[in-house]
Amino acid sequence: MESTLRIARLGTIALLQLENPSGYPRLERSLLDALRRNLDALAGEPSCAGIVITGTALAFAAGAEISELAALGAAEAFEFSRLGQRVMNRIEQFSKPVVAAIRGYCLGGGLDLALACHVRIAGKESVFAHPGGSLGILTGWGGTGRLPRIVGRGRALEILATGRSITSTEAFAMRLINRLVPDEDVLGAAIHLLRREPAGPA
Repeated sequence: MESTLRIARLGTIALLQLENPSGYPRLERSLLDALRRNLDALAGEPSCAGIVITGTALAFAAGAEISELAALGAAEAFEFSRLGQRVMNRIEQFSKPVVAAIRGYCLGGGLDLALACHVRIAGKESVFAHPGGSLGILTGWGGTGRLPRIVGRGRALEILATGRSITSTEAFAMRLINRLVPDEDVLGAAIHLLRREPAGPA
């Protein structure tokens, strides 16, 4: 079941929603490419004041699709990694505010995506983890660099080495997320933040 990207406009705010029929969006190559193309388009739109990236009620994003990764040759895997890096860097360097509205699971590459956003708002039932270490996989999308800058080197090493799950309360305490709200209020809080914040370099 391939993940897709749904785009909506809420006045001056662009909503990029990751979707999958299972409820667990995966960061497949096609979805990353869709994110890249839409970010490029929105960068040139004067009417866009900010972006909200969100997933489903079950998951912000559940990482890359492992079966897709397993089928890649060396050259293809390198290009896939580079594509993910371009998308994450594009978000981090975006000239307008980008907010991650997180509900449910935020795992692996999904956590890399959230870390690249300028602000992270999460629901109280959300769960965070970078399980790649336990699978023998090291993220290639910048999470190993962004995570220690946000939560500190020691915490980042522990999160990456153990792959353990982190509750939303713990994530808020370590400043992994900026705001913690009831799950049903996550998207509204993200939109409200952008409507109050001036557009411009983040």
